[in-house]
Amino acid sequence: MMSTQSYLAALPTPCLIVDQARMTRNIGRLATRARALGVALRPHLKTVKSVAAARAILGAQVAEGQARPMATVSTLAEAEVFAAAGITDIIYAVGISPDKLDRVIALRQSGCDLAVILDSLPQAQAVAEAARRAGHPIPALIEIDCDGHRGGYLPQDPALIDCARLLQDGGAELRGVLTHAGESYNVTGRAAHAAFAAQERDAVVAAAQALRAAGLPCPVVSVGSTPTAHAASDLSGVTELRAGVYVFFDLVMAGIGVCTPDDLALSVLTTVIGHQDAKSWILIDAGWMALSRDRGTQRQAVDQGYGLVCDAAGTIIEGLIVAAANQEHGIITRRPGSAAPLPDLPLGTKLRILPNHACATGAQHREYHVLPADPDAEPVVWSRFGGW
Repeated sequence: MMSTQSYLAALPTPCLIVDQARMTRNIGRLATRARALGVALRPHLKTVKSVAAARAILGAQVAEGQARPMATVSTLAEAEVFAAAGITDIIYAVGISPDKLDRVIALRQSGCDLAVILDSLPQAQAVAEAARRAGHPIPALIEIDCDGHRGGYLPQDPALIDCARLLQDGGAELRGVLTHAGESYNVTGRAAHAAFAAQERDAVVAAAQALRAAGLPCPVVSVGSTPTAHAASDLSGVTELRAGVYVFFDLVMAGIGVCTPDDLALSVLTTVIGHQDAKSWILIDAGWMALSRDRGTQRQAVDQGYGLVCDAAGTIIEGLIVAAANQEHGIITRRPGSAAPLPDLPLGTKLRILPNHACATGAQHREYHVLPADPDAEPVVWSRFGGW
C-alpha cells in the first residue's frame, strides 16, 4: 500500500487535496448542532460540486436522524447532476429568471422536488405562468431581507403578501420563506455572529407570521449562513438551516472566528519551482489559476495573501504566505512584519496552500484527491464539476 507521503509526492501539481478526517469532523459538527437546535439541515452543495462529497455530507444527516437528505444549490447544473445521483429534495437558492423555468419543470417532471426562490412580482408572475403552462405547480420560496445584504422583501413590506398571493392563486405553490445573513461575513467573533443569527431568525419568522396571518401557507422557514449556523442558540419558528463552506472551511471563515486554520480540510498541493534569493522569494507552480484570485482576507485583521503555506503533511509553516500570484506562478514570502527566517525549501519540494475561499479555489479544479481518515486506507479521487 502506498503511504500518504508517497502518494502526495507522485501527484502532478497543482492539484486539490481533501483531508477527510477534518472534513468528516466539520460535517458532523454542524449536523449535530442542527439536531440540537431542532431544525433540519439543508447543506449548500455549491462549495463541493461533487457527487461523492455530497453523499458524505448528506449521509451525516441520516446518521443524525433526519428523515431524508435535503440540499441547496446555486446553479441548475448542480441541481441536474445531484438529482441524477438521487438527491431529490433541492432548493435552487438564486433568484429565478423566466428563461430557466423550462429546466426547472424538466427537473420536477423527472422526480426531483426542486423549489425556486424569488423576491419580486414579475418573478412570481413568471413562475405562476410557467406552472400553468406545464400543468404542474412549481414550488417557490420568497426571499426575505434580514440585513440589507443583497435581495429580498422586508418582513413588513405589503408587497410580500401580494407576491405570496400571486403564487398561491396563480397556479404555483407557496412553499415558504428563506433568508441569508450574508452580512455576518463582515463581523468577527461568536457574539457578533449570534446577533446576526437572531436577526436572521427574527426577520424570516416575522415574514412567516405575516403570511399565515393573511391566510397563506408557509410550511418552510429557512435560514442560513456558515457563521450564523455555528453561532445560533435559538431557532424557534425556523424549520431548516442552510450552510455550505463549513464542510471544508477556509481562511475567511478562520479570520472571522468561525473555525481555526486547523479545521481547514481543503488545500492545494504545489511544487517549489524556483527561488529569487535577492528578493527572498520562493516560486511555486500554483498561481491564481490554481488558488483563485479571491483575496477575501485582505480586509480582515490578518491578511493571508493568496493563502497560508504548509508542508506536504499539512502543517502550517509559520511566517509564510503566498504574497503574490500570476497565472501559473505563486510567490511565497515572509509575512509582512515577520522576522522568521526563510526556510530551506529546495527545488521540487511539495507544499500545501490553505485557500482564502474554498468555493473559489475548488472551482479551479476538476477533482479532489482525498486523503483518508483511516491511515490504512488508500487515497481516492472524487470528481467535481462546474458550469451553470
